[in-house]
Amino acid sequence: MTKRFRKLLNSELGRASGEEFSRLSKMAVTLVLDNIRSQHNIGAAFRSADAFVAERIFLCGICATPPSAEIHKSALGSENTIPWEYCEETTDAVNRLRSEGYEIISVEQTENSTMLNSIELCKERRYALVFGNEVKGVNQEVIDLSDSVLEIPQHGTKHSINVSVSIGVVLWEFSKIIGRNQK
Repeated sequence: MTKRFRKLLNSELGRASGEEFSRLSKMAVTLVLDNIRSQHNIGAAFRSADAFVAERIFLCGICATPPSAEIHKSALGSENTIPWEYCEETTDAVNRLRSEGYEIISVEQTENSTMLNSIELCKERRYALVFGNEVKGVNQEVIDLSDSVLEIPQHGTKHSINVSVSIGVVLWEFSKIIGRNQK
């Protein structure tokens, strides 16, 4: 016997309204986007941050900021639910987050990086995840300020994954391990 699946309507998904979302407990993760050039990637970062109920996003350097029609195409309104700030220098955002008690983790391929499937996280900590430029990656100066570097295991012929996909993969893994803050 074949199991049948009916696609759910958006109205059946039980999603939070923007106001309800602002009151939800958040996953103790803030995203830092280091010079992301594509507004579609920035919009996708907002959408993934919304899906996993991240705290906020720092847009740094050449990152475009809302309001933007190009960001909105991918974000689909999540640029209005996820708090965001702009910093001209990514190092300023990282230093600020460190002063607020965040552990700084750059997502990059480096010597001595930790593979995502081997990461050990603590539910009582807060994390700032730094994602880099589509071509140059995370700036070395930012990597030098990081507490650790996380790498997504890859087995194909390409040396990287699109930054917006990387954000979704890493947020998924963090959500499985630390979940949302239940304060």
